[in-house]
Amino acid sequence: MKLHDHVREWALGYIREGKYSPVGVWFHWIMAALVLFQLGFGWAMSRVPVGGDKLAAYSLHSQLGLAILLLAALRFVWRLFIPDPINDADAPGWQSTAAHVTHVLFYGLFALLPLSGWAMWSAIQPVAPLRLAGLVAVPAMPFHTLSQEWQFYVLAWAESLHLWGIVGLSLLVPLHVGAALKHHFWDRDDVVIGILPEIEDDQNARDHARYNPQAG
Repeated sequence: MKLHDHVREWALGYIREGKYSPVGVWFHWIMAALVLFQLGFGWAMSRVPVGGDKLAAYSLHSQLGLAILLLAALRFVWRLFIPDPINDADAPGWQSTAAHVTHVLFYGLFALLPLSGWAMWSAIQPVAPLRLAGLVAVPAMPFHTLSQEWQFYVLAWAESLHLWGIVGLSLLVPLHVGAALKHHFWDRDDVVIGILPEIEDDQNARDHARYNPQAG
């Protein structure tokens, strides 16, 4: 059996029990932390006076945005490789439809916001160096070949898209959190439990139940 078959079988062991695999769980929580940080940091960054500190803040914001774009792409590939578990949120009805639409919108915004930010960064000449998560050099979009007038157009459009993306994300995040709280405390179903990281005791009990021949 090849390595990817072993990985898939390992992940599917969680899926069959109605849980996300540890890879899917950490994709979710790392991206959630980054998105919340970016929203808060972006708000604070707009109040920094023009100068070196503001440029450094923009650089950090852009680097983390590109990291979110990469993580979203990797998470999408992982979801193609390992399907999501079937849980109570998949029951037929408007809530299931709303959940799937919300996920599509999230992925769209995870692409729109970093790409529009990258375009904004690239449209300001001369372009300062940019790195993915502060590690990997990222080339600017080729706007240096455009006239200054077109560079201003690109900057204006990218700023508008970025702003609307922020508005959309600021609405989706509390909606998503509210839906999760409803599932957990009102409906008392398995939706939230499936995406929570497992602690050591839970993992030991889970392994014992899976491999103990006397377990029911």
